[in-house]
Amino acid sequence: MLAFSPFPTDKAFFFDTEKKEMARRKLLLFLKPFDVYQVTQSNAVPRFTNPRIFHYIDNRRKVHKEAIDICQKILQQKPIDWKPIFRNNLSEPIHNVDLVVTIGGDGTLLQTSHFLDDSIPVLGVNSDPTQAEEVEKFSNEFDATRSTGYLCATTVKNFEQVLDGFLEGQIAPSKLTRISVSVNSKPLSACALNDILIAHPCPATVSRFSFKIRGNDQRCSPLVNCRSSGLRISTAAGSTAAMLSAGGFAMPILSRDLQYMVREPISSGAANSSLMHGSIKSDQSMDAAWFSKEGFIYFDGSHVFYPIQSGDTIEISSKAPILQVVLPHLSS
Repeated sequence: MLAFSPFPTDKAFFFDTEKKEMARRKLLLFLKPFDVYQVTQSNAVPRFTNPRIFHYIDNRRKVHKEAIDICQKILQQKPIDWKPIFRNNLSEPIHNVDLVVTIGGDGTLLQTSHFLDDSIPVLGVNSDPTQAEEVEKFSNEFDATRSTGYLCATTVKNFEQVLDGFLEGQIAPSKLTRISVSVNSKPLSACALNDILIAHPCPATVSRFSFKIRGNDQRCSPLVNCRSSGLRISTAAGSTAAMLSAGGFAMPILSRDLQYMVREPISSGAANSSLMHGSIKSDQSMDAAWFSKEGFIYFDGSHVFYPIQSGDTIEISSKAPILQVVLPHLSS
């Protein structure tokens, strides 16, 4: 069961309609739901025949719930006003809080970022860290990887220490770059902390597009015409995720540059091969044009996306509002 600290009305909590109390901080606890760990189907039939998989997933749910309980007990002892909410129950931007704490993994923090501007910091708690011995033990049966938590500064073991450091001003959040996107010169409301993917909704269909890199002086790189499975652009924070897996390079996490890669280009030719992967500097933007009948721009995974159609123009840059994140390597 979720615990609640005394707090103003929901309207006062989520929206900046009242002045902040000077004596007490306000905190939102943003939670990964339990239903992601389903071990049975709707008719109560187990989803897995291997009992070891069943127990593994059920254990993940229990570990996550225990992490929530521990963090809530810690918060109850602090001179702060706080309230928990499951990530699926939030649909409005977050305002009028001093800190957002996410309990889950990188996915939970990424989803939270879509409700935050550049004024509210976020602290991630990895509720279910990967256990190396477990991964090795089950390697011949299934993938026992849990949560990487690359952007999560804490686990339950050091949550109180890092939280106290933040509240006392000893730990400061870092400013991470996000991606801004405009379609046909109209800015989209979403921005990406990790990456965006521009692609046809069917993975078996070829995506047709072109792009060029433009500087502040309006000088442009050569136009690149592509047939491929899509175009991925990542921030520095996202460069260690899908971008790195696809052959990209890890970037310093505080870099303002972006990295792009054409996915699975078809017959790019020697002249274009060197242009399939590169950087977009902080003072540059990418101008792209979409030529397939349909497509989508996906932000930080598959949950947030916008449709595009043939003839649309897309501008991508790092000019989006930054996100304040308490990072693990800067809080230990």
